[in-house]
Amino acid sequence: MNDMEKITIPRLTYYDMGSEVVAFSSTRHGGYSVGQYGEFNINAFCGDEPSAIAKNRDALCQLLGIDNDRLLMPHQVHRAEVACIDEPFLHLNPAERKAKLEGIDAVMTNVPGVCIGVSTADCIPILLYDQQKHVVAAVHAGWRGTVQRIAKKAVEVMKATYGSTPYDLIAQIGPGISLQSFEVGQEVYDAFVAEGFIMESIACLMPASQGNEKEEKWHIDLPACNRLQLQEAGLLNEQIHTLHVCTYKQHADYFSARRLGINSGRIFTGIMLK
Repeated sequence: MNDMEKITIPRLTYYDMGSEVVAFSSTRHGGYSVGQYGEFNINAFCGDEPSAIAKNRDALCQLLGIDNDRLLMPHQVHRAEVACIDEPFLHLNPAERKAKLEGIDAVMTNVPGVCIGVSTADCIPILLYDQQKHVVAAVHAGWRGTVQRIAKKAVEVMKATYGSTPYDLIAQIGPGISLQSFEVGQEVYDAFVAEGFIMESIACLMPASQGNEKEEKWHIDLPACNRLQLQEAGLLNEQIHTLHVCTYKQHADYFSARRLGINSGRIFTGIMLK
């Protein structure tokens, strides 16, 4: 029996968001992918072998106790579009489902037994759970999505679609790149300034990682920026939790595109109503 034939169990980082939900981020361990995709990757858009992705999906679904067609992940494009997964969506054929999830960076549902999630490898994944309305959401917030305030928009869509009240929401910010590791160019800093962000709260100058040792580069705190957005959206500070894992520094356990290159695996951060 070779490595690809061994039965493996995905090793997940679980979040305590209440007894009615299962919430987690995948690690690099416990899957069938190899090389820069090793071991666990279910993202079909990063160059991994389809057979490995299929086996990883099956292993995760078995662990969650759901059918494969109830594990849903959009094709993210760093925008701020949100999709709501309802019962009619679940009756669509695969092509129709794919079209509905194209260009989507946040998904939400109130249907039990459906695991929704987002894919990241330095970007910030955010999970939301409405304890009263029993609605869950998964948000992909890279720097572009953060500039477009996707976290705040997701809360607004939950309010408009499901009647959610922000102070009933629990949020979990998952593994992503830290302030210390997220060095950016002036154009990225300027994009945040142009959208009215208070830069003193989310950015600082640090010595450049390459080049002139006296040169300084901007660093932006994406987890903090998204926490502030959630607070602005009305969430209570004590209801917003952060994993405090830097993917760039901890790339042995979590995928980091900056560290491993874009042709590497992705973390899946998912949530499911029981």
